[in-house]
Amino acid sequence: MARNSVADRITKGVLAREEVVAYLNGSHGASGEQAAQRVHEYLDELRTVQRHAIYRVLKHPLYPIFRKIDRQPEHIERVQQATEKHRVVYVSNHRSHIDYLIEPLVLEDNDIRPPVIAAGINLFGGPLGFIHKHVTGAIPIRRNVKDPGYLITLKAYIAEILGRHDLMFYIEGGRSYSGELKSPKTGLVNAALSAELPNLVFVPCAIAYDLVLEDFILAHQKVKRRQRPFTHEFAEMVRYAVGYRSRAFVTFGEPIAAAGVDPHARRDVLELAHHVRESIGRLMKVLPTMVMATAMRRSMARPELESEVASLVDALRAAGANLAVTDPRQIVDEASRLFDARGIVVEEDGRFRVRERMVLKYYARAIDHLLPVPASRTH
Repeated sequence: MARNSVADRITKGVLAREEVVAYLNGSHGASGEQAAQRVHEYLDELRTVQRHAIYRVLKHPLYPIFRKIDRQPEHIERVQQATEKHRVVYVSNHRSHIDYLIEPLVLEDNDIRPPVIAAGINLFGGPLGFIHKHVTGAIPIRRNVKDPGYLITLKAYIAEILGRHDLMFYIEGGRSYSGELKSPKTGLVNAALSAELPNLVFVPCAIAYDLVLEDFILAHQKVKRRQRPFTHEFAEMVRYAVGYRSRAFVTFGEPIAAAGVDPHARRDVLELAHHVRESIGRLMKVLPTMVMATAMRRSMARPELESEVASLVDALRAAGANLAVTDPRQIVDEASRLFDARGIVVEEDGRFRVRERMVLKYYARAIDHLLPVPASRTH
């Protein structure tokens, strides 16, 4: 009953919001019963429930995969302080389907209240979709939808949810198939601002992996051509999970206050989105695999490679990058071991040779935003 009552209050709050009232009165063509039916259908799709007590016990059916990932939080104290006084919107880059498992678990590890998560609607089929909707509190998001009824309802629903929960979303929209940090999407930034909460802050968070689980899948496709069922993607992930081990660095930035940003001013919203995206780019842990991938050519002797890595480290340090390692030899040692295990780069007769050029470029593009002339484009 309590949960139904919360859902009813959220529904009433959505229906009372100015843009929804205008839509129901015909601002975008539809009106009356037709418009109301559309709004209620979208609300039924968006509605989610977070049962954190169950989540803490269940964790997640993908445990066999993420137990292979060593979670490494950075600046978790920033989040601990922010959640004491503020409603928090976590805004992250998006490298892998594992992101929306690892990042909430980092918060869980540190007893920080869980956010609801905005995730692509393709993740909501089958048993996993049931868990998202009824345990973790994930909100299914339709991407690239032009229907004003959906966009208005989504914006209103996010604003109402923020009155009760923190929120996490990915500013690039979907995962980066090319490997680079993509341009920001402003839809959910605007929706969060429209809640008009005086204590709202945006916390940039950057996730980085030594090895991305779906690296081969993403790199060979490079761009997202169509939305595939998650069951298909999950089968591919299981295949590449054999022998997979990685660290996941989740780095939290200083909170950015929403106060003073006008949700009705497109320029304000865009500037905030770019500010958050730039913060994420500087926070992202620059790992040996990214550095070696950027320095590497088709075939290089170790001294030549280490020299290229040293020059690259200097450039990254000057750009204020969050470097995991600065010693060129250590970078080459760590990255080559990981790439060799993955079949991306091998060492033969004292030379490193590229076996999977597209996958190597995928890792190199991860730090393009930190370099004045992206090295990955010179490969």
